[in-house]
Amino acid sequence: MGTAPDLRQGFPSLGTPTVFRRFSGFLLDVASGSTKRRIAMLQVLTASDQVAQHLRDEIARGTWKDVMPGSDRLARELGVGRNTIDAALLILEQEGSLEKQGTGRRRRILQVHKLDAPGLAMHVLPYDRGDIGGSFLATLWNQLQLAGHRVDLADKTLEELRMDPKRVARMVERTGADNWIVGGGSLEVLRWFSEQDLNTFAVCGRYSTLRIAGASPDKTKAIARCVERLTELGHNRIMLLSREDRRKPHPGPMERAFLDALESNGIQPSDYHFPDWGNEQADFFRCLNSIFRYTPPTALILDGSYLYTATERHLAQKGILAPRDISLVSTDYNADAFYWSEPQISHISHQWTPVARRVVNWASRLARGQKDLRKTMTKARFIEGGTIGPKPGRVRPI
Repeated sequence: MGTAPDLRQGFPSLGTPTVFRRFSGFLLDVASGSTKRRIAMLQVLTASDQVAQHLRDEIARGTWKDVMPGSDRLARELGVGRNTIDAALLILEQEGSLEKQGTGRRRRILQVHKLDAPGLAMHVLPYDRGDIGGSFLATLWNQLQLAGHRVDLADKTLEELRMDPKRVARMVERTGADNWIVGGGSLEVLRWFSEQDLNTFAVCGRYSTLRIAGASPDKTKAIARCVERLTELGHNRIMLLSREDRRKPHPGPMERAFLDALESNGIQPSDYHFPDWGNEQADFFRCLNSIFRYTPPTALILDGSYLYTATERHLAQKGILAPRDISLVSTDYNADAFYWSEPQISHISHQWTPVARRVVNWASRLARGQKDLRKTMTKARFIEGGTIGPKPGRVRPI
């Protein structure tokens, strides 16, 4: 396992240099790591990640008030390159810690104020391992800690628990925690949480009909625009591939909006457009091979960047490329995976910062003894990108 660059040598306020690494998106001091399980999952921080964390720490300590120093000054003081500083500042902007105020003006600090009541112990139950290493969870983790809360990660993800309420119940009982942030929960899992004497916040997932607080991007209009654009380009064999918890016991809001959009654009929706498959990796690739065997789609919408990446690579190995042979769309944007893609990947874009702020607000109200069951949605929009194009004359079967 490699060693992270020792950027702390340039940080005058930190004294003896210490190598830090990232545990699934979070910082962990290697010298004081707590469990073998965690150490085995450590990932190396990039240079900009390390600088961003240092700046967060200094903001929390009150080193700067109201506005940040300029990039040139920070580069000199920290002993790192200007590009690294700019990348770190962009990370803090995207997570909502800083706000850009225009060319030539210093960034405004949007620090979350500490509680006037004791912070709570918050437990995070992610959807899958991809969420653990994602920027949203890292942002949420930092914002909760800045607000004075203590944060811990569940032993397993919902995927590892097979989205089974009984397994979730046993895990929660072992943990003994009262406050939960659940990512992408199924209707059955979130119903179980809503029926317990627990404080639960759902980030995405099937919470709309339950007495439970939640927040998520509203992708219904964005996917409707996506379908409209694909039909304008001549497509009628359009498929949406979603995980099982998004399809059952009935389609979720985005999935319903997809089916409604097909009908609105003159396509009678059927099982062909919204195929059923299991919830495992092998099931997905069986489904992918199957749908290309007889009547291949001309456009595929993949519910998640990981499904998009898996599909693009799988089809490329078969000589099927976007947008030449098929149009491909992701229902979200993964900056790490998509940033340098050429052409730009067609996707549904949304901001996670308002969702993180909403979770922190819920936790802080909870710490003050205030019950909060509000549900909020953030805006999303369809970005056309370069992976969709006119309907091809023929899609090669696999």
